[in-house]
Amino acid sequence: MTQSPPLTGIRVLEFAGLAPGPFTGLLLADYGANVLRLDRPHPSAHTAKPPPPTADLLTRRKSSIAVDLKSPAGIELIKSLIPTVDVVIDPFRPGVLEKAGLSPEKLLLRLNPRLIVARMTGFRRDGKYRDMAGHDINYIAVSGVLSMLGRAGQKPYAPANILGDFAGGGAMCFLGILLALLHRDRTGNGQVVEANMVDGSSYLASMPRLLMKNPMWDKPRGENVLDGGCPWYDTYETKDIGYMAVGALEPQFFAALLKGLQIDQSSLPGPREDRKTWPELSGLFTKTFKTKTRAEWESIFDGTDACCTPIMTQQELEGSGFDQRPPVTLKDSPGLGLTDVEAEGRPPSTGQGIGIDGEGWTSRGLSPGDGGEEVLAVWMGWVKGRHYGLADGGLVRIQPSTGKSRL
Repeated sequence: MTQSPPLTGIRVLEFAGLAPGPFTGLLLADYGANVLRLDRPHPSAHTAKPPPPTADLLTRRKSSIAVDLKSPAGIELIKSLIPTVDVVIDPFRPGVLEKAGLSPEKLLLRLNPRLIVARMTGFRRDGKYRDMAGHDINYIAVSGVLSMLGRAGQKPYAPANILGDFAGGGAMCFLGILLALLHRDRTGNGQVVEANMVDGSSYLASMPRLLMKNPMWDKPRGENVLDGGCPWYDTYETKDIGYMAVGALEPQFFAALLKGLQIDQSSLPGPREDRKTWPELSGLFTKTFKTKTRAEWESIFDGTDACCTPIMTQQELEGSGFDQRPPVTLKDSPGLGLTDVEAEGRPPSTGQGIGIDGEGWTSRGLSPGDGGEEVLAVWMGWVKGRHYGLADGGLVRIQPSTGKSRL
């Protein structure tokens, strides 16, 4: 019998930030956690005419309250929430929480010894660049990973902000939170989790880094088997300016590729292991793939072991009804669906619970204050005007004894 998502009942406070922090919160929410985002104050937050959504699109299943971190009464409201939550996501540069009077070690964990404070930075907290601003490209640059990406003879190529922000940052922080929750189950104690995108992306590159002392990756950037240097592990343009991806590493897969391309083994420039033949072989593959459309190549290679597939665009997938799914399938306690379908209407193999509007391709965003007061009522039993109020576009804690805000 299907049970609730694995993080059901976990309460999360997510300080609003850039992509990695919200992505960590999104992963938690998609597996059942109740995530409350703490936004900056806004003149129309928590009013009848709410402000427009923020630029953050990673808001699925989250709620929001607006709180001024420079307001003593706002800080008191956050401190009042801490004993009732399980996780705090800190996306700020080092020292921001401490400056606001919310030091994890000196305050937050004293208010709630079971609390998990997940702190995520770009650079290492103890490294050379700790006090500098940066973005994904900078973090993967100093981690050594960026130097490995790109074509031969060309400058390093950054893969958007997927590797640093999301894989090395948000996903690794999510992993740290799960590990801390396991530790808490055994010991009853929370702790501070520190993630950074330098170490996260570096760890993700463990295999290629270790292969640098192996013939598979011992050449300069773009000249190795898995980085675009190898003809049978590359991408090729088709007649209609589509693209195919080839990953025929093993000999039997390479043979299936040649069969589909109608290239006789005897016509090759030499043994495929001989790197001197790679430029000519690459040219042969390039010329051959341009003789047919992508659809024609799909009809040839679909169902074969040639490891040759079309390179689908996001627009194609959306138009075809491709269903976005949670990243990990838990069949007994599934994550929440990313498409708007009841849980009972899905095959068990997808590992998805009830879905959500948007089909995984769009985001309605989240306005400061959207849904947050309802969360306060559930978590805290608070009533507006009695336990908290609104001042300068942010919520503030009201002293129970006097009915006055702690300004």
